Amino acid sequence: MTGVDAVRQAAVSLFARQGYAGTGIRELGRAVGLTSATLYHYAGGKEELLAGIMRDALTELLRSAREAVRGSEDPAVQLARLVAAHVGFSAVNPKTSRVTDQEVRALSPAAHAELVGMRDDYESMLARVLERGTRTAVFALTDVRLARLALLEMCNGVANWYQSGGRVDVETLQQRFIEFTCRMVGTPALHLDDLGTIAPPVRLASEPVTSTDVAREATA
Repeated sequence: MTGVDAVRQAAVSLFARQGYAGTGIRELGRAVGLTSATLYHYAGGKEELLAGIMRDALTELLRSAREAVRGSEDPAVQLARLVAAHVGFSAVNPKTSRVTDQEVRALSPAAHAELVGMRDDYESMLARVLERGTRTAVFALTDVRLARLALLEMCNGVANWYQSGGRVDVETLQQRFIEFTCRMVGTPALHLDDLGTIAPPVRLASEPVTSTDVAREATA
């Protein structure tokens, strides 16, 4: 792990637990054993650190979404692949996902405009799939906007409760959410096997290592 990664993991842990506003730069330095000056060398100011964490998260979410949409021309398959990618991302990067979702308000105007723009690009991809599926009668939706908001809330919410090593693994979680989504939009149920190749979700360098991760590596 690089020094920057260690700083970002500590920042994500603190931001997720007590919020960006509630975390001081000295507290962050103590968490990684660095002085404020050395910390600035590694990561810049506190806002620069937050923006970098969010930028990397949104870049990966956008990349996985583009890959999901490219995988098929069928809106139902595209939507299922988008949901699988988003759920996988949230499950594998829960703390980074929560920080990215909840701390946008802490950004300065310039950083806010950049990162909200990235988020809007992602949501626009989902909206276009829902609109095309509704227009072609693949989906039976009466309100595309509400469906988009409900799906985003459902996928983002995984980061609030999913625990690695629990009774449901990531692949099963993805399958269940695909089933929920198909029911929501009124299209026949799909299975992961129907969706072509879906790459495993990427674990971001900013995501803190948990005791479950350590145990899994020890038994691997």
